[in-house]
Amino acid sequence: MLVSSVRVTTHRDGDDLLTAGLGRDGLRAMVAPAFADPAHPTPVELRRRALWSNWRGIADLTPGGGYGDWYGSTATVPGREFSALATLPGAKQPHRVLVQLPDAFEAAKPCVVVAASSGSRGIYGAIAVAGPWALPKGCAVAYTDKAAGTDYFDLDAGQGVALDGTVAGADATLAFAPAASPAHGIAVKHAHSQDNPEADWGRHVKQAAEFALQTLNDAYPQRGFTFANTRVIAVGISNGGGAVLRAAELEGDWLDAVVAGEPNVNAEGARPLYDYTTEAALLMPCAMLDLEGLPASPLSAQARAMAPVRCTSLAASGVLPAGDMKTQARAAHEALRASGWTEAALRSGALSVDFDLWRAIAVTYASAYGRYAPGEHPCGYGFAAQNPDFTPRAAKDSERAAWWADGSGIPPGAGVGIIDTKLAAPDFTLAGLQCLRALWTGQGADADRVRAGVAELRAGLPRAELPVVVIHGVDDGLVPITFTSQPWVAKAQTAGRDVRYWQVRNAQHFDAFLALPDYRVRYVPLLPYVYAALDRVMAHLDDPAQPLPPSAVIETAPAAGPLTAGQLAIPH
Repeated sequence: MLVSSVRVTTHRDGDDLLTAGLGRDGLRAMVAPAFADPAHPTPVELRRRALWSNWRGIADLTPGGGYGDWYGSTATVPGREFSALATLPGAKQPHRVLVQLPDAFEAAKPCVVVAASSGSRGIYGAIAVAGPWALPKGCAVAYTDKAAGTDYFDLDAGQGVALDGTVAGADATLAFAPAASPAHGIAVKHAHSQDNPEADWGRHVKQAAEFALQTLNDAYPQRGFTFANTRVIAVGISNGGGAVLRAAELEGDWLDAVVAGEPNVNAEGARPLYDYTTEAALLMPCAMLDLEGLPASPLSAQARAMAPVRCTSLAASGVLPAGDMKTQARAAHEALRASGWTEAALRSGALSVDFDLWRAIAVTYASAYGRYAPGEHPCGYGFAAQNPDFTPRAAKDSERAAWWADGSGIPPGAGVGIIDTKLAAPDFTLAGLQCLRALWTGQGADADRVRAGVAELRAGLPRAELPVVVIHGVDDGLVPITFTSQPWVAKAQTAGRDVRYWQVRNAQHFDAFLALPDYRVRYVPLLPYVYAALDRVMAHLDDPAQPLPPSAVIETAPAAGPLTAGQLAIPH
């Protein structure tokens, strides 16, 4: 295993592994933990803020949402963290690995939960998924950022992110250092590593597990931890869920069970993420006009105001029929339904229209799949700090210092924006989106290059007799169930694999957005089901006579007012 120098930190006495001393009340604070010197935050300050940011990006912590009351935990867990950079053979860039070792670790009955970050998040991107379940039980947790994350590199300043999260020059050991480039702006690891990291998600997870064993053997040299005598459970949601399913394919009896929530996984014959994302980016804004009673976000009014422009643009290019707006919107809606979108997915997919998520994903993933370096994006996109008119500018020291803690791994956000060289009125993003779509549907070297990258992502079957529980919201509008977990589970179960499948009605993709009042009354969180599945898996591993839960379509009852366990109908 290729691992660079290991950094060890202690977290006790006002600090801890789960919340860096913030507790639930601190995590609920609307303002991020401050830096004493905004241009030069300390590693302790950066870690605390990264935990705050990643908790809030994944879990619904709002009062009445149930977190910390009857599901989940923000308990104070003292212990140590071991962080390093691990590199896969042949990879240009490393991925971050981090092990949280609680003081109450049960060395006599060792347990490791290995977790992959959701989305493109940094190393704490699965803290709310794995940590609250594992750490209070005395299990160690091993994390990987899957070679994505928030280790951005300022191409103009020649500065990136060191292991401790601080900004450092190119002569230091950085978590991401792109090859020398004449490009300007900001290099983003997921987009610009030139490794197509998604193709290696499973191997990233296994390396994190191997790093956990290395850490345990260093911490308890008399014990001799191996995969044979250490329980290893993999868990993740979204991209992290896809990563642990890919890990389940790997040979060897190293993994004891897998729990995957809302997984971005591509089974043979199913539509891959890039296909349905670029389709949605073009058609969904117009199709929304044909749907009534959509859930509202703070950006809904702005998105709906631009929707008629998109309908007109698509009609002018022949994608939609001529005629009135109602006819065009209905045609866009019907086209999405014909390509496999459900009404439930379209309704919650409105959130991705509101926040321009479809374009953000397509820009980053096109670059990743094609293994493009900074400045090489075939549709002319890049990333940079921006002026009010969206033109690029140099990043400030205070902005650069906060990227690692505040970013999500996919711009826009944390002071990094998308530079669209094709931006033009009246439908500002149309030309760029058409170019992105053509990389899937069109011809030419760049389209071949992107499709070749997507072809590397095809998932296989999990190892025979490996217990796997998949949980997915029926209403997921970002990673629709019909394109991802349903076809993967069907193939796995047909092949006789031990896969259980919970399909949760009235659950969409983002628990964190349940803080929005209109989403709270329509949808339920998914994290309680992930924790419950981990409970069932652990009980089965402790006593094989305890059966794994059967597959189920779970009928839920979202409602106004505080969430109760009865509304979720979690299987027993």
